[in-house]
Amino acid sequence: MFKNGIKKLSVFLILFLILSYAMPTIIFAFGPSDDVIYQGIDVSGYQGNIDFAKVKKAGIDIVYMKTSEGPNYIDSKFERNYKEAKANGLKVGFYHYVTARTETQAVREAIFFVSVIANKVPDCRLAMDFESFGSLSKTEINKIGLTFMRKVEELTGLEMVLYSNASTANNTWTGEITKYPLWVAQYGVRVPENNGNWQTWVGWQYTDMGDVSGISNYVDRNQFTKGILLSNTSEIPKPTEPMPDDPDKPDEPDKPSNPDTPQKTTTITIKRGDTLSALAIKYNTTVAKLVELNNIKNPNLIYAGNKLIVPVNNSSLPIDTEVYTVKRGDTLSEIAQRFDTTVQKIAKDNNISNVNLIYPGQKLIIPMHCRYDCGHKIYEVLPGDTLSEIAQMFNTTVASIVKLNKSIKNPNLIYPGQMLRIR
Repeated sequence: MFKNGIKKLSVFLILFLILSYAMPTIIFAFGPSDDVIYQGIDVSGYQGNIDFAKVKKAGIDIVYMKTSEGPNYIDSKFERNYKEAKANGLKVGFYHYVTARTETQAVREAIFFVSVIANKVPDCRLAMDFESFGSLSKTEINKIGLTFMRKVEELTGLEMVLYSNASTANNTWTGEITKYPLWVAQYGVRVPENNGNWQTWVGWQYTDMGDVSGISNYVDRNQFTKGILLSNTSEIPKPTEPMPDDPDKPDEPDKPSNPDTPQKTTTITIKRGDTLSALAIKYNTTVAKLVELNNIKNPNLIYAGNKLIVPVNNSSLPIDTEVYTVKRGDTLSEIAQRFDTTVQKIAKDNNISNVNLIYPGQKLIIPMHCRYDCGHKIYEVLPGDTLSEIAQMFNTTVASIVKLNKSIKNPNLIYPGQMLRIR
């Protein structure tokens, strides 16, 4: 009887194994969209001047480059990166860092992004990098992201890709936006972790400390599939659509009634990587006006360290600020912590005499000293900064900052305008 039981059990196991192989198995896999893999990097002004000939020889196929951020910031190295990468036969892609907090602001940023990349020919999908959400709800995040991507597609006729870290891909993105291909960021793993929204990726950013010949700083390394490439490449048209009014922008002060009133000006110091076109956008003026104010002979030739007269226009905010609307229950300390700044700085910039007294609906100008770039916090060194002060500001250590920045040869020697990766 025992032997018969063993025989029956053996037959059952054999039948089970046969049926298991015969029946289709449902596997919730998360891998590349196809078997062809391209080696890639993504870069910004943080990498400085790149030798793309050496990058090409190092086996890199694709270069994604930061073009812009928010409604008016153009990456200092974008024009150079595009020209040099194309000249060395690399496939190029463009990404914009979204800071919008409303759908209207998302439309404005989409138009700005397209105006920056107009007349250029990308090889890869246009990418949205939206990763710093402040106090936005999940619903608001998805509406803003979808609005931006749809508007860019409408203006360019080109396909897009969503850049996101693995956690956000799993927990934040939902609905229509998950129909776009995913460029996922996750470090220190053999393969990206599975998520419930995408079954494949077209891009995987697998480290933020890549070492590539021709680049003096650390650089993000990526693997891309054929799905990252555009189905057809063409020159991006210049957008003709006007910027929509932004109801969340602070009210502009009354303009002088006397047209002959001289415009107020201030003097700034030109930083490394500055261009007249970028400074014109930043100070809400034109290159022609800057040329006139400073008697510039060659608009393409300005020098770091030189002084430049710029118009003062209170209706435009500096690029390193964000406007936050106070919500019920907010405190200045919570807001400061959320935006990586201090209560004292917010109070000073908003003329707040009592830091314990703010009210719902109040609009605050929030200083944003640091740039966000593909998951990294980037800080631009200011005059008088030291590494120890910067480390204290961001609750980190000098040793950690030095480790993250190959460009730091001497911890006691940093210079204004230098871009440092903080964490």
